Amino acid sequence: MAVLEAYEPIERRWQDRVSTLDVAVDEIPRISPRDPENVQFPPEVVADGPIALARLIPAGVDIRGNATRARIVLFRKPIERRAKDSTELTELLHEILVAQVATYLGVEPSVIDPTIDND
Repeated sequence: MAVLEAYEPIERRWQDRVSTLDVAVDEIPRISPRDPENVQFPPEVVADGPIALARLIPAGVDIRGNATRARIVLFRKPIERRAKDSTELTELLHEILVAQVATYLGVEPSVIDPTIDND
């Protein structure tokens, strides 16, 4: 429910550009860095050090040959562990979703939310 609430203002503002983008929640990431000492995730992964918090999966074709939609997958347990309370959880979800939508659209996060710092 918290993810839907955090995504709603982004979806409302960008509905014409994100109408083919799905948002999902998984318990834990099934991706990990090859070298935990020198973590370098691709741009479609939002991470806190060696722990992935979310991943943008592009549209494609599944193993049965069916077309799939692009989707943002947020990893519930790592995100919850980083939030001290519900306010911090809401802020973290917003930041992650802004970053993922920006990657999906090929723009800076500040385009999605002008209050976000690009540093």
